[in-house]
Amino acid sequence: MTNSSSLLIRTIVASLFSSTIGIPIANAEEAEQTKKEQEEVNRLETLNVKTTSIKDQKGLNLDKPSEAGSRLGLTIRENPASVAVADRKKMEEIGARTFQDAANSLPGVNASAPPGLGGFVTYRGFNGAQINQLFNGISLQYTSANRPVDAWVFDRVELVGGPSSFLYGSGSVGGSLNYVTKLATREAEIREARLSYARYDTMEAAFGINHALNDSNWVRLDFSRNTSNGYIDRQEREANSVALSWLADITPNLSHTLALEHHVEQEDSPYWGTPTLNPKLGKLKIDKSNRFNNYNVSDGRYEQRLTWARSITEYQINYQTSLKNTFYHYTGQRDYRNLEVYKYTANNAAIDRSGGYLQRHDQELNGNRVEIVHKGQLFGLKSDWSFGADYNVNQQTVFPTPEGAFDTVLPDNFEPDYFTNIPNMNNGLKKGRSTKTKTLSAFVENRQFLSQHLSLVTGLRYDHIDFHFDNTPGMSPTDINRSWNTITGRAGVVFDVTEEANLYAQYSTSAEPPGGTLTSANVGQINNNFKLSTGYQLELGSKMNYLDGKGTATIAAYKIVRRDFPVTDPQNANNTILAGQQTSKGIELASSLQITPKLRAEGNVAWVNAEYDDFNESVSGVSVSRKGKTPVNTPDQVANLRFIYDITPDWQAGIGARHVASVYANTANTQWVPSYTLFDLQTKYRVSQNADLTARIRNLTDETYARYVQSSNALYYVGEPRTLEVALHVRF
Repeated sequence: MTNSSSLLIRTIVASLFSSTIGIPIANAEEAEQTKKEQEEVNRLETLNVKTTSIKDQKGLNLDKPSEAGSRLGLTIRENPASVAVADRKKMEEIGARTFQDAANSLPGVNASAPPGLGGFVTYRGFNGAQINQLFNGISLQYTSANRPVDAWVFDRVELVGGPSSFLYGSGSVGGSLNYVTKLATREAEIREARLSYARYDTMEAAFGINHALNDSNWVRLDFSRNTSNGYIDRQEREANSVALSWLADITPNLSHTLALEHHVEQEDSPYWGTPTLNPKLGKLKIDKSNRFNNYNVSDGRYEQRLTWARSITEYQINYQTSLKNTFYHYTGQRDYRNLEVYKYTANNAAIDRSGGYLQRHDQELNGNRVEIVHKGQLFGLKSDWSFGADYNVNQQTVFPTPEGAFDTVLPDNFEPDYFTNIPNMNNGLKKGRSTKTKTLSAFVENRQFLSQHLSLVTGLRYDHIDFHFDNTPGMSPTDINRSWNTITGRAGVVFDVTEEANLYAQYSTSAEPPGGTLTSANVGQINNNFKLSTGYQLELGSKMNYLDGKGTATIAAYKIVRRDFPVTDPQNANNTILAGQQTSKGIELASSLQITPKLRAEGNVAWVNAEYDDFNESVSGVSVSRKGKTPVNTPDQVANLRFIYDITPDWQAGIGARHVASVYANTANTQWVPSYTLFDLQTKYRVSQNADLTARIRNLTDETYARYVQSSNALYYVGEPRTLEVALHVRF
């Protein structure tokens, strides 16, 4: 580890240790009954629950109710799980450009966006489909659908550590990330706009409005447009995002929200990575003189068009019981036209280009979820319940073309040529496989107080999955029908040691379909009649205030085991069996400390030891064991640290650091890319009461680093070099 990395870790560790519905009931005739119900609830809380100290309104917001990790409206402190949230204030503070930037500020998360994989996340020793990525609590069950969208239209990013299938369904053995968009609120009028300009002609123009039409109707509109020439040669990007919502109080107890979101993105000549030099053994190296070269064809293209619609109805049955129904619809279309594979010749004198692909992915999701939350008592002690059901249909069709080799070019001074010149690429799109997944779920969750200081939090979920697979025309088998049933859950206890600190413990389970997601499973995984893979987690932790509320901190230690996933048969390299096992053990720490009235520090650090206990893969027709090896692109250490200093009422300065340990590029662990530490510097000037001007330098030391490495071809995905950004944020 470098000296800077060690210093960063030591600094972080030192820093670490120094809703339910709220619709008002306004009818006069209901006032007396409401008063009586409120008095009864207050009496129960006085008898059974200590009053939580609300000193933590900054920092980690431990006492703020959060939808992450529970449907009961628990605060982060009350939840027996690792829960972290990057809210709007945090996103603006770190200068998040996409929701993935916000995710990377959370403990242990390492996210990147290689073009072919959408949003790739590593967390708690797991990656890809083992991390459930959701949009407003809805899973698309497809990793390519998680490509990061510009941050302006998002309100927050939520993180839940470890298995959370009891909340969100199949998947999530490593954890869940939830990206939550802005919605119309009953708050005061909001009018804001942002303009920014950065290196490589990267520009953003965005605005947002939350407006009251009258006493019972509110609308919100957020829009952003981003364009960039990109730090990679010939890679240009244009993206537009819009979120529109309408909140209506139909009666004092009944409200409805209609939410619509639309995202359009286009990249010309997308960057698929920089080829690594031979020999590809040990530390992978690139020629830094051409690290920004783009070996894609000149007319390469990536496009996506996404539309979300949600109809949210909330009804306050009485003071203790509420009902929420959410109908959701999603359509997504992604188009690829690229030359994606680049390899140096044996003597590193030239580059072979191959992997021509013309593809389209069409996906549609429709579903409905109903939830009931009841806050009451059982055996004279406070007891909160949540019941619900969800039904959805997820359909996807892909239009692939065969892979095509192309040519050999010099590393510099080459002609990128055109996609139509690649052999066999002139036949247009042809329909490939289609999948249709129907999921019916029922779930229940409870928090039962056992004493004034001790509570038991449990959750259980049942999923019935019907899956239909239509093979590519002309291939056998022509279609496959499968079904699975699974039960997952969580049980945890929270013990309040004092008003400022607690201890918790939990056990949770997960289940995932063959291939991680059914939308991308292949014929072999489905036709082998595989059962669902399972996993479990044991976690111990604590959440606390310290130094009289100036600091907040969380700590968690965990062990996760994933079992029975497809691996190569050790007796027959041409056969696949369900026998894999993977284990990860780790510790996560997070803290925020107001060191002085003007100086605040915030950081987190995560260590993980992830390895395969039972895993074989086919190498040149031979089954080879990878027992004891670390999964690819999985750092054993991720850390963030930021200091914010208020110089004067009008001037603020900040410096941040992010460290990511080295990762392996193959499951044999014979190839790896080095660790990196990035620094950023910012200063903000309050131009007026309603306007802030911010200057930010990213990658202050101009470090060359790999955000991701593609294992199959050892392509090195180079991160952004040093950039200067200037942004004006106006509220009026």
